[in-house]
Amino acid sequence: MASKKKMPGLNTSSTADISFMLLIFFLVTTSMDSDKGLTRRLPPPPENQENTAVQINERNIFKVSINSVGKIMISGGQKLDSSNPADMELLCDMCKKFIMGMPHPGEDQGPEMTLQRVPGLSDLQQCAEKHVISLQSDRGTPYAAYFAVQDALVKAYNDVRDEKSKKLFAGKPFSALSEDQQGAIRTIYPQKISEAEPIDYSKLSQ
Repeated sequence: MASKKKMPGLNTSSTADISFMLLIFFLVTTSMDSDKGLTRRLPPPPENQENTAVQINERNIFKVSINSVGKIMISGGQKLDSSNPADMELLCDMCKKFIMGMPHPGEDQGPEMTLQRVPGLSDLQQCAEKHVISLQSDRGTPYAAYFAVQDALVKAYNDVRDEKSKKLFAGKPFSALSEDQQGAIRTIYPQKISEAEPIDYSKLSQ
C-alpha cells in the first residue's frame, strides 16, 4: 500500500519581518495633512492692564463683531455679510480709513494721531499709535466667516503700509523696502488687532 504524501508546511518565520517592513514603508510614503491657521504674534501683556483699558478712548476703537451665522456688525451700526466679497472689500476700505485717522461712519472725529519723529525719516510723521481694531466673534462663528474678516483686516494694514511706503520711498512698495525702512512704516501704522474671547451671544438674550 502506497504511503500518503505529506504537504510541506509554510515557513512563517519571516512573516513578522515582512509586516514590519510594510508598516515602515507606508508610514514613510503616506502624506499627512498639516493643520492650517493664522500666523499671528500676540503683543506682550501691558504692565497695568486695568488702567490701560480705562484709558482707551472710544473714538480710537473700531469694533467688528461676527455672529454665529457669519453676519458682521461694525462701528456705526453698519451690517455686512462675510460671504459677500463686496462687503469684505467695504470692510477693508473702512478699516484703511480708520487706520489713517478718518472718522467712524456717521461720526465727526477719527482716532487720535500723534506727531512723531520716526527713525530713518527726516520729517515728522502722523502716527496711528493709539488706534485699536477690536474683533469679537461668536462661539458658533463659521471658520469661513472668521478667516474672511481676518483677511480683510490684515489686507487693510498691508494696503495702507504699501501706500505710505510708495509715498515716502520713491514709489517702492512695502515689500521692497529695507528692514529699517519697513520698521519706519510699521511705526507710522502699527498693526493693532485686539481679539477678545469668543462669546455665546445666544445666552446673552436669555
